[in-house]
Amino acid sequence: MQHKELVEFIAKSLVDNPAQVTVRETEGEQASTLELSVARDDLGKIIGKQGRTARAIRTLLGAVSAKTKKRVVLEILE
Repeated sequence: MQHKELVEFIAKSLVDNPAQVTVRETEGEQASTLELSVARDDLGKIIGKQGRTARAIRTLLGAVSAKTKKRVVLEILE
């Protein structure tokens, strides 16, 4: 499972409107950037209390990207 699909799967599992989840990937030389966009009502579910859910998703991405030796940055768009 690639980084984009992983973030998409996790996000769709957390939100009430999975059809509005979009993940856009931008490849760079040193790092990839994933831009996650969800419905406005679901933004709190993705971020979580004090950012814990977002931090957990970023931690999972860090663990998965360690195998590929390429950094992955997750940006949550409002």
